Amino acid sequence: MIATIGWIGAVAMVAASFLMTITLGKILAIFGLLLLTIQARHNRQNNLIALNLSSIIGFSYSLMQVL
Repeated sequence: MIATIGWIGAVAMVAASFLMTITLGKILAIFGLLLLTIQARHNRQNNLIALNLSSIIGFSYSLMQVL
């Protein structure tokens, strides 16, 4: 189950990279990072958890600027 969550998160991040100039890209990035954070938490990868949370904050800030 965790592996599936990680793969879905990775696919969302790849899709987001092509759509970053529109709102959907930022939403996909946040969604993908949330899923990847679940996987990182399961694997106790604290450095990736910190990186993902920082990125979520950054993408959320960027998204708020658009809305």
